[in-house]
Parts: sequence; C-alpha cells; structure tokens
Amino acid sequence: MRTQIEVDNETAKELAGSGDAVLKALERDLEASVFLRGNVVTLDGEPAAVQAAEQVLLEMADLVRQGHELSEGTITAVTGALAHHESPARVLEDIIWRHRSLKVAPKSITQKRYVDSIRRNTITFGIGPAGTGKTWLAVAMAAAALQRREVNRIILTRPAVEAGERLGFLPGDLMAKVDPYLRPLFDALQDMLDPEKVAAQLERGAIEVAPLAFMRGRTLNDSFIILDEAQNTSPEQMKMFLTRLGFGSKMVVTGDITQVDLPRDQQSGLIVVSEILEGLEGVDFIRFGREDVVRHKLVQRIVDAYDEHAARQAPGLRPADRRPA
Repeated sequence: MRTQIEVDNETAKELAGSGDAVLKALERDLEASVFLRGNVVTLDGEPAAVQAAEQVLLEMADLVRQGHELSEGTITAVTGALAHHESPARVLEDIIWRHRSLKVAPKSITQKRYVDSIRRNTITFGIGPAGTGKTWLAVAMAAAALQRREVNRIILTRPAVEAGERLGFLPGDLMAKVDPYLRPLFDALQDMLDPEKVAAQLERGAIEVAPLAFMRGRTLNDSFIILDEAQNTSPEQMKMFLTRLGFGSKMVVTGDITQVDLPRDQQSGLIVVSEILEGLEGVDFIRFGREDVVRHKLVQRIVDAYDEHAARQAPGLRPADRRPA
C-alpha cells in the first residue's frame, strides 16, 4: 500500500531534520518506508503499517504547528501515546521545568504517569532500567517545587555502594569523599540550574546532597527528598529512610532492581518495600519498561539483551512484557 500526505513548509523542514534523522527514525519505528520530496511525504508498506505511520505523521505535524521541535524522542512519545490511546500533545506539553534553552517534559506515557504520581502522592517509587528518566524527571520536579516555594529545600541522597569496584581510601573533606557516589545527582542538578546557583544553594542549605547514612535520626520537613539507586539499600536502610518523612515533604525513590550491587546474600530494600507498601494510600509505584528508555537506541537493545539472558538463566525471574500487543 502507498499513500501520500502533503505537509506545510515548517513540518517538512522538521521532518528532514539533521541528516534526515527523523525520517530514518520513522522508518525504523513504524515498519513502513518513508520518503520526503518537497512538501509531500510518501508512505509505502503493508496496509496496517502505512495506516499507523499516517496517524503518527499527522500527529507530528500537529505538534510542529503547536511549536514543538521533532526528534527521535518525539517519535517514540507519539507512537507510545497512540498505542495507549492517549493524546501525544497531552504527554509532550506537560513541561515541568524550563531553564534557558532546557525544556523538561515527559517523553513516554509511563514518564507522564510518573510525573503525575509525584504531584499527587507523598511518596513515589520509580522502578525500571537505566535511561528511563527516573532521576532526571525527579530532579526537575524538585527544582520546580523549590522555585515555586512549595518546599524549602531539596535533599538528594543515595547509598554509598560501589558498583563492583573498590575505590579504596579517598582523600579530602567529606564532600570530596562522597563525590564519586553522588556525582550523577550533581550532574542532573547542574543540568537544571546554573552551576554557580547550585553552589550558592548548597552553601545556604537549600540544596543538600549527602550519603544515605547521614539521614539517620533526622526528620525532614518542607523538603523534596530523592533517594537514588535505591536497589542498593538494605530493607533496614529503606525503612530508616522512609520514616524520615516530615510535614510538607515529598519523597521520590528511584532504582533498578536488575542492577543490585549488594552482596549476593543480602536482600534489596527496594524489592522488599514493594511487597510491604503496595496499595498504601499516599504511596505509588511506577514501573518503567524497556519501551521507556530515552537514551541512545542501543541502550534499549542492551536492556532487551540482558532481559533475554536473565530469562534463559532463570525463567521465573523474567520481567513482565509491558509492550502493547
């Protein structure tokens, strides 16, 4: 089946993109051949694939008219939204943070659910593979809450567990010692704010970045608290962290239960807590899948390969396939 769609100049320009990257991504994701000549897009392939591609293309043209720039991520968001019978614009227009040229918004249905859950609940768990935006979106939500004065400070923490390597003795003061463990949180924060502003906020205590062990004995009021790499907490540490919750605070807990760096005989607090708190009012669990990976396409394929290997090793541990039928 072949069909042709005439688009306006701006949409044609966005579709052409840099080196036809958007068109190539369309072909890869939609299983139909896509050709652009002038202002006319030609779709060629099986009838079902062509019809799906036409719907995606029309949605993307609408997004361009609304001021969106197209990218490979846009295609993933549009196809994912349509598969779940959602409006792509509703997902992509939920801008949670702006800073200079940076605009942070969900790129998948699960990311949208995650953002909505953080708004709605006191404690949100984001569980899923690398590259699904769990920490990035949580830090953006924290920065927005601080800017709106919904909270007085942001607290970022993670367990100081080495990922298969021994760093040994680290010289310097406390911040220098914990920097290797907390660097990903600093990186996300500095993507959201100017580095000098981050330094000023750290100086006056509006932003705190500390190892999980430093949370013991505290009550955290009027704070937006993010626990990253939570798969490396013990059940006792997870309980300790969650019971630090004070008035006017929100907690976001992120982790990937397939990347536990604890000793083999030690349970992960992130796995145990889902069995204990699932269904509790004010607590929500958002589970990301490989379709939510928004890094390089190769990351998605790496996640798939590891899942398939795990299934061969232990079929009972195979993660549920959350891809639309």
